[in-house]
This record gives sequence, structure tokens and C-alpha cells, in this order.
Amino acid sequence: MKRYKIIHRTYYNYTNTVTLGAHELLLRPREGHDLRIESFELKITPTAKVYWHRDVEGNSVAVANFTRSTQQLTVESEVIIQQYNESPLDFIVADYAINYPFSYDEADQFLLSPYRVLPDQETRELLNNWIFNVWKSNEQIQTYTLLQRLTETIYKTLVYKVREEPGVQSVRETLSLGSGSCRDFALLFMEAVKCLGLASRFVSGYLYAPLMSSQVGSTHAWAEVYLPGGGWKGFDPTIGDIVGTDHIPVAVSRLAEAVPPISGSYAGSAKSQLDVGVWVSEC
Repeated sequence: MKRYKIIHRTYYNYTNTVTLGAHELLLRPREGHDLRIESFELKITPTAKVYWHRDVEGNSVAVANFTRSTQQLTVESEVIIQQYNESPLDFIVADYAINYPFSYDEADQFLLSPYRVLPDQETRELLNNWIFNVWKSNEQIQTYTLLQRLTETIYKTLVYKVREEPGVQSVRETLSLGSGSCRDFALLFMEAVKCLGLASRFVSGYLYAPLMSSQVGSTHAWAEVYLPGGGWKGFDPTIGDIVGTDHIPVAVSRLAEAVPPISGSYAGSAKSQLDVGVWVSEC
């Protein structure tokens, strides 16, 4: 078991006084048999009334409601987690899904249908050609090996770039530019996996990088694929490997753009400036 401390600070500075609308916060890690929250503290200025709920994906969502105007909004979360996912390859895939191709059983197909929605035709054609350069359909291959090969291909052939702009690049943009951020790579992997007929979803969270633990970082993104017998398994094309102990998931979604850490609105004639800092350290 490993213990991590995650500090996530967000500052919105406004040029004039504004009235804040409700803000949704996706900052609390997803608990389960492989991750436990030891402590969690949330600080918001100006003072807000916070209501918690779980959304349709099972994410913990905090909704902050404000009663007074301000020129600055600050949100700081500090969490200590216990991470037990120290052997990410220690799982057993159902016999019928060991080799690709395979079909999900009927019950799973119904539940997984939202995560198997194909991209538009132009993107499908682009991805099918891209996949053909990674794997030939007449090649016998294990499902995990194919997924790992896709992960490594993105890592080795595309250039990682930090993008401050909101949103996610389209698959066409990422392949055309030959570069992207972690969220762009995650979307590319997701859409490729869907073209193979498998279920995939987007994950937003944090990554512990030992050499960067004392520096200001940012949130991280990767993708998960549903493997019968093994469940949802994470693959991170930004580092070219399966998700392991150093990954801390916060929110999942079938849509890459649906789980920003903080989202909300304000009213007033002002411009805003965003400043974010994330620190992940072992403790």
C-alpha cells in the first residue's frame, strides 16, 4: 500500500466584482477496493454552501452555492489516499475475451452500449487506417497485447504538449498535428478502442511523478477499457503503459469533455483569469 497527498488549488481572478453561479467540483477521488480516502478537506472562498451527490457515473460531485459577490474565487482541496493498486497486471480476463476479436455477452452489451458509441464516419475511416498500421486483422493477438500496443504507439509516435486551452482536441486534430495533451491522447485511444468494438471511457485524475512531486503540476487524464473478468482497466497513452499505483482517478465519463475538475458560471461585466496548481507527493 502507498499513501499519497494531493493538493489542488484553483484561483479565479476577476477584473470586476461578479456574482457567482453554482459551481460543480469533481475533486474527490473515486474510492473502491483499490483506493481508500484517509482524509479530505475542501476550502472555498468566498464562503459557499456545499451539497454532495453521486452522479450517474458514480462520481462524487460537490455543488457550491454562493450568496455574495466577489472579485476572486479560490477552491483548495487536500486529500490523503491509500493506494492498493500495486499489481495492475494481477487480473484474470474471461476465457472468451483473452484473444481479440471477441464479443461481449448479451447482458454486458446492453450496459456497455453508451461506452461503445462510434465516432463519425470520417473519424472512423481515419482511425481504421491508423489501427491498420498498428495491427493487421489477420494477425492473431491477445486482447491485452493489442490494447497495450495501441497505448505504446500513441506514446512513441505523438509528441506530448501541455495545453492550457480548455476542451479536448478532436482525433483528426491530434493525428494531423502529431501532438496533444494527456486528455487529447486519452480521447484518441478511446475512439480507437471503440472502433475495435470495445467499451471505453475517459478518466480524469492525478498522476504521481516522483521527479516532479515538488513542482507545480496539473491534473491528468487517461482511458479505461472494459475487459470481461477483469473489469474496467486503465491505459495511459501519455506514458505508454497500463494504469498503476501512481494514478489516482477522480471522475469517469463516456465523454472526454464532461468531467472538468471545476465548472460553473458568473454574472457581471468582468474578465476572468485562471491559475491552477496541483501537487502530488508520497507520504
